[in-house]
Amino acid sequence: MVKKCLSRMSWKLSRTVLRRGKGSNPFSLVEYRWPGWIERMAQFGLVRSMSKKACTGDNAACEGFFGRIKNEMFYNRSWNGVSIEAFIKFLDSYLHWYNEVRIKLSLGGISPIHYREQLGLVA
Repeated sequence: MVKKCLSRMSWKLSRTVLRRGKGSNPFSLVEYRWPGWIERMAQFGLVRSMSKKACTGDNAACEGFFGRIKNEMFYNRSWNGVSIEAFIKFLDSYLHWYNEVRIKLSLGGISPIHYREQLGLVA
């Protein structure tokens, strides 16, 4: 899945961190040190990250984002009878709002996408 995603990236972000969770998977460390994985990360300019089990300081932003999605979008409604396709459409709509419409005071009262445009990070 990561390889497919990386092959579709038409841009690079400096200092983008790709985190692999160690969790209870004993093979994670082996995969993380595999030369093909290291080469792929270098090819796309990604920083590898893998903290010790239950020590996820570098993952805090990601965990916070997923927590926000669950609280704002997932938990406050019933998903019984909702198809995968309908759920994906709903999630896509939420992510569009989150990135392109939502006003963030810490960014000067503009949306995240407008902030990135001002910095010249997106076209």
